[in-house]
Amino acid sequence: MVKRTSFERDDCPIARSLDAIGDWWSMLIIREALFGSRRFGEFQKRLGLAKNILTVRLHALVDQGILKTAPASDGSAYQEYLLTPKGRGVFPVLVALRQWSEEFDAHPEEIATILVDKENGRPVRKLELYSDDGRLLTQADTALKPRQPGEPGQQVMA
Repeated sequence: MVKRTSFERDDCPIARSLDAIGDWWSMLIIREALFGSRRFGEFQKRLGLAKNILTVRLHALVDQGILKTAPASDGSAYQEYLLTPKGRGVFPVLVALRQWSEEFDAHPEEIATILVDKENGRPVRKLELYSDDGRLLTQADTALKPRQPGEPGQQVMA
């Protein structure tokens, strides 16, 4: 594989995030893990990914703390890949990507599934960004400002 530039120490949180999860195979592996895949063979079958590429991506996701390995739950000699809290934290990012595609894809009618609430079977509402006082925000309502020494990070990113 070609060595790529690392953004691990970049001062932009978007660049840092992309360094950890920015390639499409990693995002698709995380998607499959969110919906129940745990074993190497399950990921390979669902994604149609070459074994060598899947191996590299799984190791990278483990190294990033997004997945962890554990003995297979059925007691076999296999290992499973489980999402960590950091990995489960990618869920809203995947939902945002999905909703963006549903809105702007040239052929949204070809999208095979819809995301629904398990409790009532209804489609999930579009993600929205709110200020801490409850106002709905758009890009025009946000700005970046330099962080002051000791200032905590933001809870929500625009």
